[in-house]
Amino acid sequence: MAIDFRFPEEIEHVRHKVREFIAQVVRPAEREIESHEGDRKVLVEQVVAMRKAAQEWGLWLPHMPEEYGGMGLGHVAMAAVSAEAAKSRFGPFALNASAPDEGNMHTLHHWGTPAQKQKYLRPLCDGRMRSCFAMTEPDVAGSDPTLIQTRAVADGDDYVINGHKWFISGAHGAQFAILIARTEDEPEVPQATNTAFLVDIPSDGWEVVRDIHTMSGPSHNHCEIRITNLRVSKDAILGGRGQGHRLGQYRLGPARLAHCMRWIGQAEIALDMTIDRAMKRYAHGSLLAEKQGIQWMIADSTMELYQCKLMVLHAAYKIDRGESFTSEVSMAKHFVANALNRIIDRAIQVHGALGYSTDTPLASMATQARWARFADGADEVHQWRIAQRAIEAYTKTGSVNAAAGD
Repeated sequence: MAIDFRFPEEIEHVRHKVREFIAQVVRPAEREIESHEGDRKVLVEQVVAMRKAAQEWGLWLPHMPEEYGGMGLGHVAMAAVSAEAAKSRFGPFALNASAPDEGNMHTLHHWGTPAQKQKYLRPLCDGRMRSCFAMTEPDVAGSDPTLIQTRAVADGDDYVINGHKWFISGAHGAQFAILIARTEDEPEVPQATNTAFLVDIPSDGWEVVRDIHTMSGPSHNHCEIRITNLRVSKDAILGGRGQGHRLGQYRLGPARLAHCMRWIGQAEIALDMTIDRAMKRYAHGSLLAEKQGIQWMIADSTMELYQCKLMVLHAAYKIDRGESFTSEVSMAKHFVANALNRIIDRAIQVHGALGYSTDTPLASMATQARWARFADGADEVHQWRIAQRAIEAYTKTGSVNAAAGD
């Protein structure tokens, strides 16, 4: 039987509708925001208008079930939607399908009690709340959650939490956090050390110390949080005591792939810009597009973009089928993150000084893309785990097949 690589007609319809929405609604709103840079009133007005339009277009909340006002799309369909939406800076946010809210919605839908879903998930899906996921800490390796030092101690019907978090994306403006803290001193396995808590913001003991300035500049809402005698009830536990690591991995697996979907949109924009520049720039007797060195750069970027798309779609296909997807998502996350950086870097090179300036979006894209190689697991951690799975597969069966896409 032939393998059909086409999207079903209904997914193609949604994909083209998202593309049209980005062109007709989001990009004009972005230009208005950029022309009034620093004017928060204009920013809020345009964001509200984009989100209202997404609902009117029937593109609101594509990743969530219809019972929550969503479109009920699977991961393969979301790969198509996210890649189109992410070609614009505000695209995923306009659809209410951006990180960290998207991952938190999935987490609450899977792990939340009815009361927790009513209090947090419903307003998050309706666009009346923002959220953050507070796991990373400055003093321990973010790739090893078993080392988390933020501690939650039982006190009657409550827990008292003390600790230090940082690089918590979306903390400014969030109305609640999913907070990962250590509750067990001697668990049977290290992965049973932590528990997830739902924390209302603001709360006494939750302090946003600062918005950490990154190489992308200030005000990107990656916050340092100091937690001092923060008191939450036992009803605030999400998913059960000692289940924080399991919950985090459940959240991060599909979330890693969701990042890859959006990165593909950015990579495609960079490659389009590369070719457009090469076809218009004349130097040393010919257009850049006619020079072999430039053609090789375009070819490398094209091949890598193709690989990115195939890897993401295969991983999404496995998730939708309920199959094991850990290895495929890990490989996709590593490859797409690195390909994104290379494709953008080639685009800058072809643009020369213009690409290095802020007159095009490439400079901003490059500084934003750099974090992709350590977010949701550093390159080296993914390589380590990929190698472990390949060795394990070979040891068990005499073949790496199970670890290489099965």
